[in-house]
Amino acid sequence: MSFINSTFSSFKDPNFRIYFIGLLFMMASVNMQFVARSQLAYDLTKSPLAVGIVGSGFAPPILLLSIFGGSISDQFDKKKIIQLGQLGMVILASIVAVSIFLEVVTIYHLIVASVLQGVMWAFLVPARQSLIPDLVEKKLTVNAIALSGSGMALMTFLGPGVGGFLYSLFGPGLVYIFICLLFLFALLFNQLLPDTHKTKINSEPRVKQIKEGFKYILGNSILSWLLIIAMITTVLTMPLRSLMPVLMDELFSRGAGAVGLMLSIIGLGSLIGSLIFAGLRKGLRGIALIGSLLVSGIAILITSVSNLFLIVAIMMFFMGIGDAGRRSLNNALLMEEADPDYRGRVNGVYTMNFGLMPLGTIPIAALAAAYGIGTALFASSAVLLVFTLICFIFAKRIRTL
Repeated sequence: MSFINSTFSSFKDPNFRIYFIGLLFMMASVNMQFVARSQLAYDLTKSPLAVGIVGSGFAPPILLLSIFGGSISDQFDKKKIIQLGQLGMVILASIVAVSIFLEVVTIYHLIVASVLQGVMWAFLVPARQSLIPDLVEKKLTVNAIALSGSGMALMTFLGPGVGGFLYSLFGPGLVYIFICLLFLFALLFNQLLPDTHKTKINSEPRVKQIKEGFKYILGNSILSWLLIIAMITTVLTMPLRSLMPVLMDELFSRGAGAVGLMLSIIGLGSLIGSLIFAGLRKGLRGIALIGSLLVSGIAILITSVSNLFLIVAIMMFFMGIGDAGRRSLNNALLMEEADPDYRGRVNGVYTMNFGLMPLGTIPIAALAAAYGIGTALFASSAVLLVFTLICFIFAKRIRTL
Protein backbone atom coordinates (compact mmCIF):
# COMPACT_ATOMS: atom_id res chain seq x y z
CA MET A 1 0.00 0.00 0.00
CA SER A 2 2.92 2.39 0.65
CA PHE A 3 3.90 2.34 -3.04
CA ILE A 4 0.29 3.06 -4.08
CA ASN A 5 0.00 5.88 -1.53
CA SER A 6 3.26 7.47 -2.69
CA THR A 7 2.29 7.09 -6.36
CA PHE A 8 -1.02 8.99 -5.99
CA SER A 9 -0.16 11.30 -3.09
CA SER A 10 -0.55 14.57 -5.07
CA PHE A 11 -4.25 13.86 -5.67
CA LYS A 12 -4.90 14.83 -2.05
CA ASP A 13 -4.45 18.47 -3.13
CA PRO A 14 -7.73 19.88 -4.58
CA ASN A 15 -5.92 22.36 -6.83
CA PHE A 16 -3.91 19.57 -8.40
CA ARG A 17 -7.10 17.58 -8.98
CA ILE A 18 -8.59 20.54 -10.88
CA TYR A 19 -5.38 20.88 -12.87
CA PHE A 20 -5.36 17.17 -13.68
CA ILE A 21 -8.94 17.06 -14.98
CA GLY A 22 -8.32 20.11 -17.19
CA LEU A 23 -5.19 18.39 -18.47
CA LEU A 24 -7.21 15.30 -19.41
CA PHE A 25 -9.59 17.34 -21.57
CA MET A 26 -6.77 19.20 -23.28
CA MET A 27 -4.64 16.14 -24.02
CA ALA A 28 -7.64 14.17 -25.30
CA SER A 29 -8.22 16.89 -27.89
CA VAL A 30 -4.52 17.10 -28.78
CA ASN A 31 -4.23 13.36 -29.38
CA MET A 32 -7.41 13.13 -31.42
CA GLN A 33 -6.13 16.03 -33.50
CA PHE A 34 -2.77 14.30 -34.01
CA VAL A 35 -4.46 11.30 -35.63
CA ALA A 36 -7.00 13.33 -37.62
CA ARG A 37 -4.46 15.79 -39.01
CA SER A 38 -1.86 13.15 -39.95
CA GLN A 39 -4.43 10.86 -41.57
CA LEU A 40 -6.13 13.74 -43.39
CA ALA A 41 -2.76 14.90 -44.72
CA TYR A 42 -2.05 11.40 -46.02
CA ASP A 43 -5.54 11.05 -47.53
CA LEU A 44 -5.12 14.37 -49.34
CA THR A 45 -1.63 13.70 -50.73
CA LYS A 46 -0.55 10.04 -50.27
CA SER A 47 2.90 11.52 -49.58
CA PRO A 48 5.05 10.48 -46.56
CA LEU A 49 6.95 13.76 -46.86
CA ALA A 50 3.73 15.80 -46.74
CA VAL A 51 2.65 13.92 -43.60
CA GLY A 52 6.05 14.63 -42.08
CA ILE A 53 5.78 18.35 -42.88
CA VAL A 54 2.28 18.61 -41.40
CA GLY A 55 3.33 16.59 -38.36
CA SER A 56 6.28 18.88 -37.66
CA GLY A 57 4.83 22.22 -38.81
CA PHE A 58 4.33 23.29 -35.20
CA ALA A 59 8.03 22.79 -34.49
CA PRO A 60 9.67 26.01 -35.83
CA PRO A 61 7.55 28.40 -33.71
CA ILE A 62 8.09 26.21 -30.64
CA LEU A 63 11.83 26.27 -31.25
CA LEU A 64 11.88 30.05 -31.71
CA LEU A 65 9.34 31.14 -29.10
CA SER A 66 9.37 28.65 -26.20
CA ILE A 67 12.14 30.35 -24.23
CA PHE A 68 10.25 33.63 -24.67
CA GLY A 69 7.06 31.92 -23.50
CA GLY A 70 8.92 30.49 -20.51
CA SER A 71 10.20 33.94 -19.58
CA ILE A 72 6.64 35.31 -19.77
CA SER A 73 5.41 32.55 -17.43
CA ASP A 74 8.15 33.42 -14.91
CA GLN A 75 6.76 36.96 -14.75
CA PHE A 76 2.98 36.84 -15.24
CA ASP A 77 -0.06 34.86 -14.13
CA LYS A 78 0.38 31.32 -15.48
CA LYS A 79 -3.34 30.62 -15.33
CA LYS A 80 -4.17 33.48 -17.72
CA ILE A 81 -1.43 32.38 -20.12
CA ILE A 82 -2.87 28.84 -20.14
CA GLN A 83 -6.40 30.09 -20.75
CA LEU A 84 -5.40 32.36 -23.63
CA GLY A 85 -3.50 29.49 -25.25
CA GLN A 86 -6.45 27.12 -24.92
CA LEU A 87 -8.85 29.73 -26.33
CA GLY A 88 -6.57 29.98 -29.36
CA MET A 89 -6.72 26.19 -29.75
CA VAL A 90 -10.53 26.30 -29.78
CA ILE A 91 -10.58 28.97 -32.49
CA LEU A 92 -7.97 27.20 -34.63
CA ALA A 93 -9.69 23.79 -34.50
CA SER A 94 -13.02 25.46 -35.34
CA ILE A 95 -11.55 27.03 -38.48
CA VAL A 96 -10.20 23.66 -39.67
CA ALA A 97 -13.56 22.00 -38.96
CA VAL A 98 -15.41 24.62 -41.00
CA SER A 99 -12.98 24.24 -43.92
CA ILE A 100 -13.57 20.47 -43.89
CA PHE A 101 -17.35 20.79 -43.95
CA LEU A 102 -17.15 23.41 -46.72
CA GLU A 103 -14.93 20.95 -48.65
CA VAL A 104 -12.19 23.54 -49.16
CA VAL A 105 -9.56 21.98 -46.91
CA THR A 106 -6.11 21.45 -48.47
CA ILE A 107 -2.72 20.34 -47.25
CA TYR A 108 -1.85 24.03 -46.86
CA HIS A 109 -4.68 24.52 -44.35
CA LEU A 110 -3.19 21.74 -42.25
CA ILE A 111 0.35 23.13 -42.46
CA VAL A 112 -0.79 26.63 -41.43
CA ALA A 113 -2.89 25.18 -38.59
CA SER A 114 0.10 23.18 -37.37
CA VAL A 115 2.35 26.26 -37.41
CA LEU A 116 -0.17 28.42 -35.52
CA GLN A 117 -0.70 25.69 -32.96
CA GLY A 118 3.05 25.70 -32.40
CA VAL A 119 2.92 29.43 -31.61
CA MET A 120 0.25 28.85 -28.95
CA TRP A 121 2.05 25.78 -27.61
CA ALA A 122 5.24 27.81 -27.08
CA PHE A 123 3.43 29.86 -24.42
CA LEU A 124 0.95 27.33 -23.07
CA VAL A 125 3.30 24.44 -22.28
CA PRO A 126 5.93 26.29 -20.19
CA ALA A 127 3.16 27.96 -18.19
CA ARG A 128 1.25 24.71 -17.64
CA GLN A 129 4.28 22.66 -16.60
CA SER A 130 5.87 25.31 -14.38
CA LEU A 131 2.50 25.88 -12.68
CA ILE A 132 2.58 22.44 -11.03
CA PRO A 133 5.18 23.31 -8.34
CA ASP A 134 2.96 26.28 -7.41
CA LEU A 135 0.03 23.94 -6.73
CA VAL A 136 1.63 21.28 -4.51
CA GLU A 137 4.14 21.02 -1.69
CA LYS A 138 7.80 20.97 -2.73
CA LYS A 139 8.22 17.33 -1.67
CA LEU A 140 5.41 16.37 -4.07
CA THR A 141 6.80 18.16 -7.14
CA VAL A 142 8.26 15.06 -8.82
CA ASN A 143 5.20 13.00 -7.97
CA ALA A 144 2.77 15.65 -9.27
CA ILE A 145 4.64 16.11 -12.55
CA ALA A 146 4.92 12.36 -13.04
CA LEU A 147 1.17 12.02 -12.40
CA SER A 148 0.45 14.78 -14.90
CA GLY A 149 2.56 12.71 -17.31
CA SER A 150 0.29 9.75 -16.56
CA GLY A 151 -2.72 11.91 -17.40
CA MET A 152 -1.16 12.84 -20.73
CA ALA A 153 -0.36 9.17 -21.29
CA LEU A 154 -3.93 8.14 -20.48
CA MET A 155 -5.23 10.46 -23.17
CA THR A 156 -2.49 9.29 -25.54
CA PHE A 157 -3.94 5.83 -24.93
CA LEU A 158 -7.62 6.75 -25.35
CA GLY A 159 -7.54 9.77 -27.66
CA PRO A 160 -5.93 8.28 -30.80
CA GLY A 161 -8.10 5.17 -30.68
CA VAL A 162 -11.28 7.24 -30.37
CA GLY A 163 -10.02 9.69 -32.98
CA GLY A 164 -9.10 6.93 -35.43
CA PHE A 165 -12.44 5.16 -34.87
CA LEU A 166 -14.46 8.34 -35.42
CA TYR A 167 -12.37 9.23 -38.46
CA SER A 168 -12.93 5.81 -40.04
CA LEU A 169 -16.65 5.89 -39.24
CA PHE A 170 -17.64 9.53 -39.84
CA GLY A 171 -14.66 11.27 -41.45
CA PRO A 172 -12.43 14.14 -40.27
CA GLY A 173 -15.18 16.75 -39.87
CA LEU A 174 -16.83 15.08 -36.89
CA VAL A 175 -13.46 14.41 -35.29
CA TYR A 176 -12.65 18.11 -35.40
CA ILE A 177 -16.01 18.94 -33.79
CA PHE A 178 -15.06 16.69 -30.85
CA ILE A 179 -11.64 18.35 -30.73
CA CYS A 180 -13.26 21.79 -30.43
CA LEU A 181 -15.57 20.65 -27.63
CA LEU A 182 -12.76 19.05 -25.63
CA PHE A 183 -10.59 22.17 -25.89
CA LEU A 184 -13.60 24.20 -24.71
CA PHE A 185 -14.14 21.93 -21.69
CA ALA A 186 -10.47 22.32 -20.74
CA LEU A 187 -10.80 26.09 -21.05
CA LEU A 188 -13.86 26.21 -18.80
CA PHE A 189 -12.58 23.77 -16.20
CA ASN A 190 -9.18 25.46 -15.80
CA GLN A 191 -10.97 28.65 -14.84
CA LEU A 192 -11.25 27.04 -11.38
CA LEU A 193 -7.46 27.07 -10.92
CA PRO A 194 -5.97 29.66 -8.53
CA ASP A 195 -4.28 32.76 -9.91
CA THR A 196 -0.49 32.83 -9.77
CA HIS A 197 0.33 36.53 -9.63
CA LYS A 198 3.95 37.34 -8.84
CA THR A 199 4.47 39.40 -5.70
CA LYS A 200 7.72 40.71 -7.21
CA ILE A 201 7.83 41.49 -10.91
CA ASN A 202 11.15 41.27 -12.75
CA SER A 203 11.49 44.61 -14.58
CA GLU A 204 14.64 43.71 -16.50
CA PRO A 205 14.46 43.64 -20.33
CA ARG A 206 13.05 40.41 -21.78
CA VAL A 207 16.24 39.60 -23.69
CA LYS A 208 18.30 39.92 -20.52
CA GLN A 209 15.93 37.59 -18.64
CA ILE A 210 16.23 35.02 -21.41
CA LYS A 211 20.04 35.27 -21.37
CA GLU A 212 20.01 34.79 -17.60
CA GLY A 213 17.90 31.66 -18.09
CA PHE A 214 20.40 30.15 -20.52
CA LYS A 215 23.30 31.08 -18.26
CA TYR A 216 21.58 29.43 -15.29
CA ILE A 217 20.96 26.22 -17.26
CA LEU A 218 24.52 26.03 -18.63
CA GLY A 219 25.88 26.50 -15.11
CA ASN A 220 23.97 23.46 -13.82
CA SER A 221 25.26 20.17 -15.27
CA ILE A 222 22.18 18.18 -14.17
CA LEU A 223 19.79 20.55 -15.95
CA SER A 224 22.02 20.59 -19.02
CA TRP A 225 22.13 16.78 -19.26
CA LEU A 226 18.39 16.43 -18.68
CA LEU A 227 17.64 18.91 -21.45
CA ILE A 228 20.08 17.25 -23.86
CA ILE A 229 18.45 13.87 -23.18
CA ALA A 230 14.98 15.34 -23.80
CA MET A 231 16.02 16.99 -27.05
CA ILE A 232 17.90 14.04 -28.57
CA THR A 233 15.20 11.51 -27.71
CA THR A 234 12.47 13.75 -29.12
CA VAL A 235 14.34 14.10 -32.42
CA LEU A 236 14.81 10.33 -32.69
CA THR A 237 11.52 8.94 -31.33
CA MET A 238 8.74 11.40 -32.25
CA PRO A 239 9.02 10.89 -36.05
CA LEU A 240 7.62 7.38 -35.60
CA ARG A 241 4.35 8.93 -34.38
CA SER A 242 4.13 11.39 -37.28
CA LEU A 243 4.87 8.67 -39.84
CA MET A 244 2.53 6.07 -38.34
CA PRO A 245 0.08 6.35 -41.30
CA VAL A 246 2.99 5.53 -43.63
CA LEU A 247 4.10 2.56 -41.49
CA MET A 248 0.60 1.10 -41.33
CA ASP A 249 -0.01 1.58 -45.06
CA GLU A 250 3.35 0.26 -46.32
CA LEU A 251 3.58 -2.77 -44.03
CA PHE A 252 -0.04 -3.77 -43.47
CA SER A 253 -2.21 -1.79 -45.96
CA ARG A 254 -4.24 -0.39 -43.04
CA GLY A 255 -5.59 3.10 -42.43
CA ALA A 256 -6.79 5.43 -39.67
CA GLY A 257 -8.14 2.68 -37.41
CA ALA A 258 -4.76 0.94 -37.24
CA VAL A 259 -2.96 4.27 -36.77
CA GLY A 260 -5.22 5.13 -33.84
CA LEU A 261 -4.73 1.68 -32.34
CA MET A 262 -0.93 1.90 -32.48
CA LEU A 263 -0.87 5.38 -30.96
CA SER A 264 -3.25 4.20 -28.25
CA ILE A 265 -0.93 1.31 -27.41
CA ILE A 266 1.91 3.81 -27.09
CA GLY A 267 -0.33 5.74 -24.71
CA LEU A 268 -1.03 2.62 -22.64
CA GLY A 269 2.69 1.95 -22.25
CA SER A 270 3.29 5.59 -21.36
CA LEU A 271 0.49 5.50 -18.77
CA ILE A 272 1.94 2.44 -17.02
CA GLY A 273 5.46 3.82 -17.25
CA SER A 274 4.42 7.19 -15.78
CA LEU A 275 2.70 5.54 -12.81
CA ILE A 276 5.79 3.44 -12.13
CA PHE A 277 8.05 6.49 -12.35
CA ALA A 278 5.73 8.49 -10.04
CA GLY A 279 6.41 6.05 -7.20
CA LEU A 280 10.19 5.71 -7.66
CA ARG A 281 12.38 6.74 -4.77
CA LYS A 282 15.35 9.05 -5.10
CA GLY A 283 18.45 7.23 -6.33
CA LEU A 284 16.59 5.10 -8.89
CA ARG A 285 15.08 7.81 -11.07
CA GLY A 286 18.19 8.68 -13.08
CA ILE A 287 18.92 5.06 -13.96
CA ALA A 288 15.25 4.64 -14.91
CA LEU A 289 15.49 7.67 -17.22
CA ILE A 290 18.54 6.30 -19.06
CA GLY A 291 16.90 2.86 -19.15
CA SER A 292 13.87 4.38 -20.88
CA LEU A 293 16.13 5.52 -23.73
CA LEU A 294 17.37 1.95 -24.16
CA VAL A 295 13.79 0.63 -24.22
CA SER A 296 12.80 3.14 -26.94
CA GLY A 297 15.84 2.35 -29.07
CA ILE A 298 15.25 -1.41 -28.98
CA ALA A 299 11.51 -0.97 -29.69
CA ILE A 300 12.18 1.15 -32.79
CA LEU A 301 14.87 -1.30 -33.95
CA ILE A 302 12.55 -4.32 -33.73
CA THR A 303 9.74 -2.35 -35.42
CA SER A 304 12.06 -1.49 -38.31
CA VAL A 305 12.76 -5.15 -39.14
CA SER A 306 9.37 -6.70 -38.33
CA ASN A 307 6.50 -7.35 -40.72
CA LEU A 308 4.13 -8.82 -38.12
CA PHE A 309 1.30 -6.58 -36.89
CA LEU A 310 1.30 -8.16 -33.40
CA ILE A 311 5.05 -7.65 -32.92
CA VAL A 312 4.81 -4.00 -33.97
CA ALA A 313 1.88 -3.52 -31.56
CA ILE A 314 3.94 -4.98 -28.69
CA MET A 315 6.85 -2.69 -29.58
CA MET A 316 4.52 0.32 -29.45
CA PHE A 317 3.76 -0.58 -25.83
CA PHE A 318 7.48 -0.42 -25.03
CA MET A 319 7.75 2.81 -27.01
CA GLY A 320 5.19 4.20 -24.58
CA ILE A 321 7.28 3.18 -21.58
CA GLY A 322 10.24 4.96 -23.15
CA ASP A 323 8.05 8.01 -23.79
CA ALA A 324 7.12 8.10 -20.10
CA GLY A 325 10.77 8.57 -19.24
CA ARG A 326 11.10 11.53 -21.60
CA ARG A 327 7.72 13.13 -20.89
CA SER A 328 7.12 12.69 -17.18
CA LEU A 329 10.28 11.59 -15.38
CA ASN A 330 12.66 13.87 -17.26
CA ASN A 331 10.44 16.93 -16.79
CA ALA A 332 9.79 16.08 -13.15
CA LEU A 333 13.51 15.97 -12.43
CA LEU A 334 13.95 19.29 -14.25
CA MET A 335 11.33 21.03 -12.13
CA GLU A 336 12.72 19.53 -8.92
CA GLU A 337 16.24 20.70 -9.75
CA ALA A 338 15.32 24.18 -11.06
CA ASP A 339 15.12 27.26 -8.84
CA PRO A 340 11.51 28.58 -8.63
CA ASP A 341 12.47 31.88 -10.27
CA TYR A 342 13.79 30.02 -13.33
CA ARG A 343 11.22 27.24 -13.72
CA GLY A 344 9.37 28.91 -16.58
CA ARG A 345 12.54 29.51 -18.57
CA VAL A 346 13.85 26.01 -17.88
CA ASN A 347 10.54 24.60 -19.07
CA GLY A 348 10.68 26.94 -22.05
CA VAL A 349 13.99 25.37 -23.09
CA TYR A 350 12.51 21.91 -22.44
CA THR A 351 9.54 22.77 -24.66
CA MET A 352 11.98 23.83 -27.40
CA ASN A 353 12.85 20.16 -27.84
CA PHE A 354 9.53 19.71 -29.68
CA GLY A 355 10.73 22.40 -32.06
CA LEU A 356 13.66 20.17 -32.98
CA MET A 357 11.33 17.47 -34.36
CA PRO A 358 11.96 18.43 -38.01
CA LEU A 359 15.63 17.52 -37.50
CA GLY A 360 14.37 13.95 -37.14
CA THR A 361 11.01 13.90 -38.91
CA ILE A 362 11.98 15.47 -42.25
CA PRO A 363 15.16 13.37 -42.82
CA ILE A 364 13.42 10.18 -41.67
CA ALA A 365 10.40 10.96 -43.87
CA ALA A 366 12.77 11.55 -46.81
CA LEU A 367 14.53 8.24 -46.09
CA ALA A 368 11.15 6.53 -45.92
CA ALA A 369 10.15 8.00 -49.27
CA ALA A 370 13.42 6.87 -50.89
CA TYR A 371 14.19 3.53 -49.22
CA GLY A 372 11.09 2.54 -47.25
CA ILE A 373 9.90 3.13 -43.72
CA GLY A 374 11.83 0.15 -42.30
CA THR A 375 15.22 1.52 -43.36
CA ALA A 376 14.35 4.97 -42.01
CA LEU A 377 13.37 3.61 -38.59
CA PHE A 378 16.46 1.37 -38.43
CA ALA A 379 18.67 4.44 -38.88
CA SER A 380 16.94 6.38 -36.09
CA SER A 381 17.11 3.42 -33.69
CA ALA A 382 20.86 2.98 -34.28
CA VAL A 383 21.57 6.62 -33.44
CA LEU A 384 19.36 6.44 -30.32
CA LEU A 385 21.12 3.33 -29.01
CA VAL A 386 24.54 4.97 -29.46
CA PHE A 387 23.30 8.05 -27.58
CA THR A 388 22.00 5.85 -24.74
CA LEU A 389 25.47 4.35 -24.33
CA ILE A 390 26.99 7.86 -24.23
CA CYS A 391 24.54 8.88 -21.47
CA PHE A 392 25.31 5.81 -19.39
CA ILE A 393 29.07 6.44 -19.60
CA PHE A 394 29.26 10.22 -19.22
CA ALA A 395 26.08 11.41 -17.42
CA LYS A 396 27.27 10.29 -14.00
CA ARG A 397 25.29 12.86 -11.98
CA ILE A 398 22.08 11.83 -13.73
CA ARG A 399 22.58 8.22 -12.61
CA THR A 400 22.51 9.34 -8.96
CA LEU A 401 19.17 11.21 -9.09
